[in-house]
This record gives sequence, C-alpha cells and structure tokens, in this order.
Amino acid sequence: MESNVGFAHYWAQGDAVSHTVAYLLLLMSIASWFYILSKAWAAWRIRRGSNALEKFWQAPTLGDAVAAMQNVDSELIYTPMAERASEAADIFNRQQSTPSLNAATAPDELITRTLRREINRVSARLERGLTLLASVGSTAPFVGLFGTVWGIYHALAAVSASGTVQIDKVAGPVGEALIMTALGLVVAIPAVLAYNAFTRINRVVLAELDGFAHDLHAYLTTGERVGGVRK
Repeated sequence: MESNVGFAHYWAQGDAVSHTVAYLLLLMSIASWFYILSKAWAAWRIRRGSNALEKFWQAPTLGDAVAAMQNVDSELIYTPMAERASEAADIFNRQQSTPSLNAATAPDELITRTLRREINRVSARLERGLTLLASVGSTAPFVGLFGTVWGIYHALAAVSASGTVQIDKVAGPVGEALIMTALGLVVAIPAVLAYNAFTRINRVVLAELDGFAHDLHAYLTTGERVGGVRK
C-alpha cells in the first residue's frame, strides 16, 4: 500500500464533485457549531438568571418586581412578558385620549393576548437554529456517503482502466473515499446531540414561562397569585 494514502492524497486526486462535497460538509460544520456555541452561551445565561421569577414575586410592588427581574434576566426571557402585561393592565387604569381596539377589549382578554404573544416570541427565539441543527444532523451522513460513493466509483474506474486488479491498488483509494463518510458523521453527531439538549432546555424554559404567565395573569386580573397568595 502506498505510504501517501490519506486525506491529502484523496483531495489531490479528487475532482470538482468531491471537493464540493467536502466544502459543503465544512460549511455545515461551521454553521452548526456557530449555533451550538451561541445557544449554549444563551442557555447558560438563562439558567444563571433562573431566580428571576423568585425575585419578581418577592418585590413589594409591580414596578419594583419588573426592575428586580431586569437585574438577573440577562437574556430577557421573562422581563418583557411582565412589562408588556403590566402595560396592558395600565390601559384600563388611566384615561385614554383617543379610543383604540385595545381600550375596547376587556382587560382579561387583552392581558391574555399579550401573554400569549410574549410566549410565542420567546418560543420562536429559543427555537432559532434548531431547524438547522436537525437538518445537519440528518443530512450530513448522507452527504458524506455520497462523497464516499463518488470516490469509490472513481477508484474502481481507475483500476478498470489500468487493466490490473491488485488489493493494494484498490484498498488505498477506497479507504481514502471512506474518509468522507467519517467526516459526515463528525459533522452530524455534534449537531444531533446539541439539538436534543437544546430541545430539552427549551421545554423546561417554556414550561417555567407558561407557569409565570398563568400566575401573572391571575395577579393582574384578580390581584392574587395562583394559590391565593396576595401580592
């Protein structure tokens, strides 16, 4: 077997198709790692501010609660919901110089719509990039496999053109072609693991946000939290 068998030799012997496959895998890897690192940083900041809800309900007034939450909610997951819901409730506590659809809506319905809109906003933000990670995880192995098949095809074509079949002449090119399958797996595995991890983190965060929305709605419409704890 030739001593120069390896990825460099495979790259030198490759054509435009094999080079395109390699560049595509590189691009998929860069994109997936960008989202993996950025979302991991955001998830860490969200977990660091997980006591934002506790700070909110410990404050003496609604204004103090929002201010206390802003100090720990660095990713602005919970704070905008409290601010928008408070603004929606204030519509009915002050004189409106001009009529509007919001002013004509029942307070309970307006607050509900505001909370739902904020949950949708956070959900869309948390899910940003997950589609790309799922796509990379599911397609990268097949892209690498395509590169392998293409490389094996050219290796066998070269052997056929030479008119002689020797194991050392076949094993080297075939082994080089298999590198593309390995690269596909290297790209796909981190994307799949990250997708599963971020999906679970998002599910926990959205569950906390939904519970906070339920408590906040109860407080703004009745003056009490769920369970009868008056603030």
